[in-house]
Amino acid sequence: MVRLALRTGLRWKLSAAIALVGALVAVALSLVVHNAARHSMLDNSRDVQIERLDFIQRVFQSTNRLLYGAKINDPELPEPLRDEVAKNKRATYLQDTGQTAPEVWAASPLSNGRVLSVHDHFPDRFAVLDDLDQALVIGSTAVVVGGCALGVLVGGRLSQRLRKAAAAAGKLADGDTSVRIRDEVGSGRVRDETDDLAWAVDAMSDALQERIEAERRVTADIAHELRTPVTGLLTAAELLPPGRPSELVRDRAQALRTLVEDVLEVARLDGHAERAELQDVVLGEFVTRRVHALDPGIGVEVAREAEVTTDPRRLERILGNLIANAARHGRPPIEVTVEGRVLRVRDHGAGFPEALLREGPSRFRTGSSDRAGRGHGLGLTIAAGQARVLGARLTFRNADELTDGSTGAVSVLWLPENAPTNTGSFPVIQLPDR
Repeated sequence: MVRLALRTGLRWKLSAAIALVGALVAVALSLVVHNAARHSMLDNSRDVQIERLDFIQRVFQSTNRLLYGAKINDPELPEPLRDEVAKNKRATYLQDTGQTAPEVWAASPLSNGRVLSVHDHFPDRFAVLDDLDQALVIGSTAVVVGGCALGVLVGGRLSQRLRKAAAAAGKLADGDTSVRIRDEVGSGRVRDETDDLAWAVDAMSDALQERIEAERRVTADIAHELRTPVTGLLTAAELLPPGRPSELVRDRAQALRTLVEDVLEVARLDGHAERAELQDVVLGEFVTRRVHALDPGIGVEVAREAEVTTDPRRLERILGNLIANAARHGRPPIEVTVEGRVLRVRDHGAGFPEALLREGPSRFRTGSSDRAGRGHGLGLTIAAGQARVLGARLTFRNADELTDGSTGAVSVLWLPENAPTNTGSFPVIQLPDR
């Protein structure tokens, strides 16, 4: 089951988080303020009604007149308030009518079992609560908007630095060892985790480069030191008397010499010191001559001719390694196709192993048992390295029996439209989706 992951920027995540926290805080504070103000107003309304009731009772006892709509034995008197007055107590009662201002009752016992009561809504007092709610809504909205703006500002700065770090890391992964992430990210007055990440990645890159360079030097030194004794061994083998043992010795000595030369070539390619000697070449004609010189039985199809600026010696080396790999690990027929600037070499064997398709060619590893057991795994590594020198791209895939008609390994060399520069930088080759 494939899970689709939604991608969004850190800026918007941070903005949404700040806005959400701001909204929650604003709502919580608004509710607290609203409830506190309402309770304060209700308590104040009770006190006002009690004071009013005292004034009405004094006037009634002296003049026998009722003020402010007061009533004696009001039949609408709420039952809880009636029960409190029956205990010979002065009491108040809040009756919520569903409006903003509740109805506030106040009652006091009189002689002969009578009850004096008064009630009012106090709409003017509770109208202030509506203004307060409106102010709270405006304030909460301002907090959320301000939080979003702050999140965009802070998150945008952080996201920009992280994007620069990711772009620099991509260049580093592509082999540009001169890139320093801390220079791309920049440093502010206050150091944060982004600076720590940049320093850590740069330190890791430096350590890896030192280790790779040390391994390359060791490999080159070993291969160089082996060159002289291997050459002497091969010369001595030529002096042996004819016979099967002598042939075996010469064959193994020659294989050892080839291995040493290949290791030296890989070391030079890893050092990025190789430069192409460019010439104008008609690709189809060039490939046809070189392939027939290697093996006249290999078919060459020139679907579309093209003139390219490249290094013929390195291109021949790539072509020879690809054909040798197909002959050693695949099955005939081997097919070579030239289509413009694209060169394909295909066999009809079991195909490349999954590890090679996933990770690319690796030295001293020939893959699965179907394509292993012979060779030392440097042919494709050298071909890929020489392709980089030419500014080309070498890709590997397996033929699909449904679309290509049969199985097999397919190596594709994509030559660039522009030649590599003198500084060793190469144009970017856009590969079509397959």
